[in-house]
Amino acid sequence: MDVIKYAVFTEKSIRLLGNNQYTSNVESGSTRTEIKHWVELFFGVKVIAMNSHRLPGKGRRMGPIIFPTRIYF
Repeated sequence: MDVIKYAVFTEKSIRLLGNNQYTSNVESGSTRTEIKHWVELFFGVKVIAMNSHRLPGKGRRMGPIIFPTRIYF
């Protein structure tokens, strides 16, 4: 159960609970299949669909120039 950290409770996530859609914060290095496996194992449900995304890192600033923390190719 190291993949799933905690549930997220915002206005939108509480509204989605009525549709049996749940939100949670997970480890940054976990894959979609790992998340699906742990949700099915821990909660005893069948995952039909899942959305995930990774947030970009914040830029570093040196004077007027902003350097990205990650360089995308």
